[in-house]
Amino acid sequence: MNRLHPAPARGRPFLPHAAAFWLLGAIQLLLLAAASAPSPLYPVYQAHWGFSAATTTVVFSLYAIGLLLALTVVGALSDHVGRRPVLAVSLLLETGAMAIFVTAGGVGSLLLARTLQGLATGAATGAISAGLVDLQPSHRPHLGALVNSVSSLLGLASGALGSGLLVQYAPAPTTLVFVLLGAVFAVSVVGVALMPETAARRSGALASLRPRVSVPHRARPHFVAIAPSLVALWALGGFSLSLGPALTADVLHVHDHVIAGVVIGLLTGMGAVGSLALQPREPRQALTAGSLALAVGMTLTLIGVSAGVPAAYLLGTAVAGFGWGAALLGSFRTVVPLAEAEERAGVLSTLYVVGYLAFSLPAIAAGVIATRFGLHRTADGYATILILLSVVAIALLSGRRRHPKP
Repeated sequence: MNRLHPAPARGRPFLPHAAAFWLLGAIQLLLLAAASAPSPLYPVYQAHWGFSAATTTVVFSLYAIGLLLALTVVGALSDHVGRRPVLAVSLLLETGAMAIFVTAGGVGSLLLARTLQGLATGAATGAISAGLVDLQPSHRPHLGALVNSVSSLLGLASGALGSGLLVQYAPAPTTLVFVLLGAVFAVSVVGVALMPETAARRSGALASLRPRVSVPHRARPHFVAIAPSLVALWALGGFSLSLGPALTADVLHVHDHVIAGVVIGLLTGMGAVGSLALQPREPRQALTAGSLALAVGMTLTLIGVSAGVPAAYLLGTAVAGFGWGAALLGSFRTVVPLAEAEERAGVLSTLYVVGYLAFSLPAIAAGVIATRFGLHRTADGYATILILLSVVAIALLSGRRRHPKP
């Protein structure tokens, strides 16, 4: 995609392109930090309001469902009305979600806050992704995609870890993190107002609201090959961010919110390392390495949970996280370059539809099963399925001939 050169409005101060580019990356990081911030708090909410593991996963998964809805409906809206308006409204909506978390008095408030949070993040995702490509340096054409991936994973890591620290050591454990995030999002609206607009207004805004989920015929074999890995990596994230804190407490025998945040941060932080480490590799190599690491990591995690070996559990989390980041980068770089410019929105929507369905539905199922059969047995079965999906992905990838590097 060619870089756009916006024409600033008269009399309005604008950030330089480089500053606006990194501001978008920071906003993406903050949005994902807010997404993982409630995870260390779920055991606290459960203790206060007495709901089950199944309810926890429903609260968690409403974020993914809201994000998916917004992404497929308004994901391309910024191409027609501009990046800044979509981002500004999204950040205001995110600020409102943080306010609901602060005043939450029961499960209903959590359900509403997570839904609004998902809608806000989904609406912002399309504008941020496009804006990063618009503003990336011309001599580094893949920097936008890399920053998008790494900032998302680092955001998940920092949100869980920061929330865990605040819950454990700061006053007002269920509110302070959301007060801070809400303030930062409110200030970010000002930053967005100072950004250069990279998308000229054009007709078709209403037509763009029609969900577009499709994969062109030439890309379908590649999509089928990456699908098992795509499902496995997103399903891992869904389980880890919903039931992960409770599982960590059981395996490590430490009911410490910081430890829960550290383990989530280990998973997602290693994901960022995986994306960076495999970025120079061809997409198929990144996918294969990521799927292999995911299978090895989940095997170690399975040993850690079944045999009660904390070291295996933590090592498995780190290795699986590395695989998550590598496979995520490889899956997007495998399929998206095969689409023409007018097909990319549909292809991206399809990738996100598959990803966020895998992020939410298996986690909900795990919550229901854990309520009946226990968390450890559920985690064992979940890990086994992810290992099988990773092995299938490796087999499919090895069966396809090498395609040119995008």
